[in-house]
Amino acid sequence: MTVDSLGPRTDPGPRMPPVAGGRVPLLGHGWRLARDPLAFMAQLRDHGDVVRLRLGPKTVYAVTTPALTGALALSPDYHIAGPLWESLEGLVGKEGVATSNGALHRRQRRTIQPAFRLDAIPAYGPIMEEEAHALTERWRPGVTVDATSESFRVAVRVAARCLLRGQYMDERAERLCGALATVFRGMYRRMVVPLGPLYRLPLPSNRAFNSALADLHRVVDEIIAERRASGHRPDDLLTALLEAEDENGDPIGEQEIHDQVVAILTPGSETIASTVMWLLQALSAHPEHADRIRAEVLGVTGGRPVALDDVRSLPHTGNVIVEAMRLRPAVWVLTRRAVADTELGGYRIPAGTDIIYSPYAIQRDPRSYARHLEFDPDRWLPERVTELPKYAMRPFSVGNRKCPSDHFSMAQLTLITAALATRYRFEQVAGSRDTVHVGITLRPHKLLVRPVER
Repeated sequence: MTVDSLGPRTDPGPRMPPVAGGRVPLLGHGWRLARDPLAFMAQLRDHGDVVRLRLGPKTVYAVTTPALTGALALSPDYHIAGPLWESLEGLVGKEGVATSNGALHRRQRRTIQPAFRLDAIPAYGPIMEEEAHALTERWRPGVTVDATSESFRVAVRVAARCLLRGQYMDERAERLCGALATVFRGMYRRMVVPLGPLYRLPLPSNRAFNSALADLHRVVDEIIAERRASGHRPDDLLTALLEAEDENGDPIGEQEIHDQVVAILTPGSETIASTVMWLLQALSAHPEHADRIRAEVLGVTGGRPVALDDVRSLPHTGNVIVEAMRLRPAVWVLTRRAVADTELGGYRIPAGTDIIYSPYAIQRDPRSYARHLEFDPDRWLPERVTELPKYAMRPFSVGNRKCPSDHFSMAQLTLITAALATRYRFEQVAGSRDTVHVGITLRPHKLLVRPVER
């Protein structure tokens, strides 16, 4: 007698993911996600590799392992969509590269990619260097620095001057900084508690959100209008957008141009600014690494101002940046949507399912990282980094959704960190709160630092 002779075998097929505990009527798990989102996303790993959640009326699947987040990012069965992107559409629109999919996304990537190629970065060097060193000159020893406004100002100015070739004044950066703080708070609420009709009521918080969002779009319209009126066509990203053609050979629409510029100046600047804030927090909390950065920079430059050509020779500086991004990733949550019936990790994923995952939780997983909560830049040394699971740290994502500005971003972060750590030590002052403020991005609640001349 053989096993087969006992009768036909039945394959139960992919399983349904387990449901996380702790949901409440109407809000589901949204109340826990709103109350303590980082802890909530981190504890989901205890329930399984894929877990079902209820966010208001929606059922959402959460993915908790590095391997499955990599599979999610690389599979054509999942598109950019879901609660995060729906909340972001009010800011970046539906026609920008951040939220588009399919043929439109591929065409938009071809338009913007030349501005971010490795061989394009040297042309931005003088601007990045100037803005990094301007911080060291603008800040005064012993005078408290508001890290939020200063970090956002430098991020916006680098993006505007490099990619839009505009000499945009601090007043415009200040408008963006204030407006984005309000807009991103409102978008986060709309993501975790998607109760659409309530957000259309004339409540003070809704009026503040709408006013801030309108001001953001006015700033972008001003930038585009100034370029058109000038008649100038420098070799930059804005010119590429103004001259881009669609699939039929016609100029792309005004709304797409607008949405693309929004994506350049807002989410990108927000994530860079948040990272600069966390780097300032790390330099103040870990002066031993600030000292190592200074010694590394001086060993390369001999005392001259650090330049873009030095970036590749500053490995410890780069490792400090990566470790800061590991522990405090600006982008802490991402969502996708299944476009076909499929499976992930042995679980059934129906078409139309929204999937959420947290780089914050993945990058602090004790199963991937020894001493996972410790700030240890040396974990990124070549001989140690091979110990990590493949997708345990992908700050710029992978696949066709990989951030096109990864080299651009690392170059400016390295120059800013090197310039500041070489000139100053940093101390937090009374009133500073470096605890995590959770919105669409992560940033300190209120980081106030005092630069001390070395």
